Amino acid sequence: MPVQAPAIEIQSPASDYAYMEYRPCQPLMPYVACYWSLEYRVTSIQAPLHRILPDGCVDIIFNLKARTASASGFVTGLMSRYEAAILAQEQSLFGIRFYVETVRPFIHFPASEFREGPVLLDEAWGAEVNHLNEEMVTALDSARRIELIETFLFNALRRSSLHSEPLVEQGMQHLYASKGRITIHALAEKMNYSERNIRRAFQKELGMKPKEMTDIIRFQNLLQEMRRSKPNRFPEIAAQYGYYDQPHFINTFKRLYGMSPKQVFQP
Repeated sequence: MPVQAPAIEIQSPASDYAYMEYRPCQPLMPYVACYWSLEYRVTSIQAPLHRILPDGCVDIIFNLKARTASASGFVTGLMSRYEAAILAQEQSLFGIRFYVETVRPFIHFPASEFREGPVLLDEAWGAEVNHLNEEMVTALDSARRIELIETFLFNALRRSSLHSEPLVEQGMQHLYASKGRITIHALAEKMNYSERNIRRAFQKELGMKPKEMTDIIRFQNLLQEMRRSKPNRFPEIAAQYGYYDQPHFINTFKRLYGMSPKQVFQP
């Protein structure tokens, strides 16, 4: 279950920046990590920094303040490092966070096609999605949006015969099970395939090397353990995840989060 920065960083109860996550229904859990919403209302207070972390997922996002329905839905691909944006304008977003190894039936193309930047949803799904865009924009609350999107996803599953590359699906399950603490050589041995075949499959389907994905899964599991622990245990936890060199650990953490562990988890 991936975690994002707004769920880690403490939000003031009086803040005009609100991020929420919602669990999908049971049949969609193999495909959807969560639904999420972000609301921000501009005030005289300093605009917040919205930080997005690599999480091994592909998102479909609806901009509920888009000028036209056709421009409201878009797909964002995998990330290999963090991104951060100052929220200078009002925001109202609703997203679906998909597991990358099972997203293919919903985006119709390999996830590698979305690595270069956001792609409008009607380019992936065609003009038929504009009706969904309109319904998502005009829905009164997140509960209604979840109802709309789950109906759409179930219909998409029934109609689609597309699946991700089996090597990638199987490989990702090993990465999850090991919490990212596995070498590509060990992964190849478990799967009875050559390292070359696994690299080729990941690159073609995800646009990312298996080592990059391993680093992301390991980082996500590390983050969740750190959230549950006191700062004096951080060096021990880092060592459990293979970060035996403290400078290397801090540099990797900064690359994927944009801040040091001390800055993120300060009391």
